[in-house]
Amino acid sequence: MERTDRVILHCDCNAFYASVECLLHPAYRDVPMAVCGDPENRRGIVLAKNEKAKRFGVQTAETIWQARRKCPELVLAPPHRDQYAKYSKQVNAIYQRYTDLVEPFGIDESWLDVTGSQKLFGTGKEIADRLREEVKRETGLTISVGVSFNKIFAKLGSDYRKPDATTVISRENYSELVFPLSVDALLYVGKSARETLQKMRIRTIGDLAHASRKTLVASLGKVGGELYDHANGLDTSPVKSVYEPKEVKSVGNGLTFKRNLIGWDDIRLGVTVLADTVAARMRRSGVKCYTVQLNIRNPSFKTISRQKPLHIPTFLAKELADTAMELLTESWNPNAPIRMLTLTGTNLVPAKEAPGEQMSLFEHSRQKERKKQEKLETTLDAIRAKFGKDSVSICGVLQNDIGAD
Repeated sequence: MERTDRVILHCDCNAFYASVECLLHPAYRDVPMAVCGDPENRRGIVLAKNEKAKRFGVQTAETIWQARRKCPELVLAPPHRDQYAKYSKQVNAIYQRYTDLVEPFGIDESWLDVTGSQKLFGTGKEIADRLREEVKRETGLTISVGVSFNKIFAKLGSDYRKPDATTVISRENYSELVFPLSVDALLYVGKSARETLQKMRIRTIGDLAHASRKTLVASLGKVGGELYDHANGLDTSPVKSVYEPKEVKSVGNGLTFKRNLIGWDDIRLGVTVLADTVAARMRRSGVKCYTVQLNIRNPSFKTISRQKPLHIPTFLAKELADTAMELLTESWNPNAPIRMLTLTGTNLVPAKEAPGEQMSLFEHSRQKERKKQEKLETTLDAIRAKFGKDSVSICGVLQNDIGAD
């Protein structure tokens, strides 16, 4: 019996943050505008921009002063994250009228598997067009939809034409539509993979599809094989159901500071605040991490990433902060300015199943200290849960000028 292809949609809300701000403030529709983390700070970062700002060359993640050099009349708006969450929920509720296989990918994108919905609602393209109309009519937002036989190509489809468009990538046309695209248009091709592929003279998705899988694996490891499969339309990853429990793969937090961090005192303060937040989130999720990852970004947006494995998994802020500071000490000049830090715990295990330290006379004292620290931090969790997150602050955080709280 011949196997029937799946029908996967990828729905992407166009310029989501900026579009929501235009709904909240209709005057923004007629001017170039950008949503910024801190509009009062010229070193603040552009989080999103509308189509008018895009025509001036304003880009996401550049600083306000860079954006204003391109567009002096740029109107800046602070983010309203509660509203973004509200609209995201409304849009995903519309998707769920057609299938329960709806997997969000960030706040403004979702995959849908409508294979089993076609008898009720028509072809994948017909469903995509209906979704675009319903989202526009009921929320005022526009979406672009990719329709394909796997998740990777569906995502390429939603990126192919914007705004408010449907693109079908089929087995018959994917080599024509997909292969000419730059290799970094493919999902999961990051900066490091792109640089490696360029050294191999692989610049388009077609180049990647026609490369040797064996050579790709030798150069990029397991990821090389996965990218080869993605380029050739061999992705079989399922779209998860909305009823499926969400698996926590990492717990992290990032901060863009009001001013650059310079010197170990500044850096330690920023790391301490991040570690406190990440540790509290881990404890709420009931997980510990075996690896601490730190991303460091300077004012020119150059980012380096470092990580360190742990012998014993942890969800303690002190241990996360100490490990992050070790990474910084090994890889950063304290006199070099830091614009942003992101601290993440990965390789998670359930806290109840995490192994403890092996008992010995020499390690008994350290284990006792860990238990003491754990009791302290869980007590802080309880106080904050009852009286609010600002009821207890870390020593040194009060009245700081870096924007950490």
